[in-house]
Amino acid sequence: MAVERQRAGDGEGSPAQPARRSSELPARVAAGLVMMALALGAVWAGTVWFALFWLIALAAVNWEWQGLVGGEGQAARVGVGGGALVIAAVLATSGETQWAILAALLGAALVAFVVAPRNPWPAGGILYAAAPLIALTVLRSSEEFGAQAILWLFALVWGVDVMAYFGGRLIGGPKLWPRVSPGKTWSGFAVGVVCGAALGTLLAPAGGSKSALFALGLIGGAVAQGGDLFESAVKRRFGAKDSSHLIPGHGGLMDRLDGFIAAATFAALVGAARGGLAHAAKGLLLW
Repeated sequence: MAVERQRAGDGEGSPAQPARRSSELPARVAAGLVMMALALGAVWAGTVWFALFWLIALAAVNWEWQGLVGGEGQAARVGVGGGALVIAAVLATSGETQWAILAALLGAALVAFVVAPRNPWPAGGILYAAAPLIALTVLRSSEEFGAQAILWLFALVWGVDVMAYFGGRLIGGPKLWPRVSPGKTWSGFAVGVVCGAALGTLLAPAGGSKSALFALGLIGGAVAQGGDLFESAVKRRFGAKDSSHLIPGHGGLMDRLDGFIAAATFAALVGAARGGLAHAAKGLLLW
């Protein structure tokens, strides 16, 4: 996969960046609206179609990761990862979550010890894609509040992303982690996390504690921002500006899903810890 490369000092902090962003804004908005519509449609289509939608998206994430990190056996790594994701999706949709996790681990182990034994990064791509795939399927398959839990995640992460952008631009101030992501500020982080958590409380179930869900949203929003920074650090590590060029004006799917991947995994872990795998969505939302 061809990935656009750059020096570590280029990109978000360069003088040409504002003009480039302005010229890309219509494409970014249009692509963003299409992705939102598809994601929401998948929620209402039911568990099987939902799992298929995210299987395709996260198989593309694994493909982007393998191209990003480079090295030997790239086609084999994409194939092994895709196969592991398919098996994991089928098992998770059938309620066999433990076996789905095992399938993902075996796929990563096969890449780590057979396909690319001298490069530790490729196996990470399979786990990076499999974790949210299993997490989202577990939440959506929950007997109660399945769709509501996914909508809460959307509200949280989209709220964080949008309001962090505007909060950072309007308030400015110290940078969050300039070496990794020069455009992010502490003010944007705070505004995004608070607004995302507040938006998520609109999805609180009747009889549940909105204050507790708001507190959970603050943690989940911070996790989402951490996921964004992690993906930025990986791209910096390999000298890439975007994970791919799949989405006009947005780069790749990893670039759009980085925060959501982290937040979805976090949400499923919290929900399963409180309500068990069969009631993960209830455990996540009902406090």
